[in-house]
Amino acid sequence: MSDRDARRHRVAEVPRAGQSELIAAFESLAPGSTFATRTWERPGGGGGTARVIDGGEVFERGGVNVSIVKGKDLPEEVRTARDLPEGLDFWATGVSMVLHPRNPHVPTFHANFRYFEAGDLDDWWFGGGADLTPYYPVESDVRDFHRTLRELCDRHDVADGERYKAWCDDYFTVRHRGEMRGVGGIFFDWLTPDPDAGGWEAAFAFMQDGVRTLKDAYIPIVERRMNEPWNERERAWQLLRRGRYVEFNLVYDRGTRFGLQTRGDIEAILMSLPPLARWETDAAPEPGTPEHDATAFYQPRDWV
Repeated sequence: MSDRDARRHRVAEVPRAGQSELIAAFESLAPGSTFATRTWERPGGGGGTARVIDGGEVFERGGVNVSIVKGKDLPEEVRTARDLPEGLDFWATGVSMVLHPRNPHVPTFHANFRYFEAGDLDDWWFGGGADLTPYYPVESDVRDFHRTLRELCDRHDVADGERYKAWCDDYFTVRHRGEMRGVGGIFFDWLTPDPDAGGWEAAFAFMQDGVRTLKDAYIPIVERRMNEPWNERERAWQLLRRGRYVEFNLVYDRGTRFGLQTRGDIEAILMSLPPLARWETDAAPEPGTPEHDATAFYQPRDWV
């Protein structure tokens, strides 16, 4: 087996193992609610397996998708960012997930970790992150989430938790609204450590640990909030904020654009969208309401 094939085999196992572990944890929250399996093939090469739930007791919609894609049609956005010529082969793998809970007091969760190669073996990079979108934010939950991700970064010299937090705040901003879609987390891309800093192995270890840490970051929050009572006013606010989520994913999200541009599976790509959302004219909550208080969380803040 070549060095390239050995690396690809090792890194592809991380999303597969992570998917199985995460699905088991999500299903354990509501026994009887199962994530269906859906496989797909990409016309240009590769494919993936999506585990998707619709109408679950805890998650109204959610999915954990694993993909391995390859081809020659590298999108211009990636080529420009890496200053790469046209016509290069590419190979990429990763795991991505979005969970849209039914209860408005449980936050939506998004995360992904990915690996990319373009051209020869030396042109590779890692990327990923995780972010939280609460509708009724609880400060202790938000701080716990950020603390868990900061501790992840602190365990790896190649990671910069403070920078990744700021990068996440900026990336997940709905710019035409002037607000973040949630409370952030971490986001990183183009991670290619020098050999003196551990190189590929150090970045790979960060990816492995990152996928393992996702349960610790999110599951405890779900368990604390999933049985809280809620009413129709809170449901309406949840759907309104979901509208902001849709706006970001369809207008700004690079992962969505990459999937569509490389002819990925439409259902797997758009599993990130909630089953229901709403929009209203001049939908500004009244001062002094919980909904108005929530909006203060959707701006950058130091949570650690």
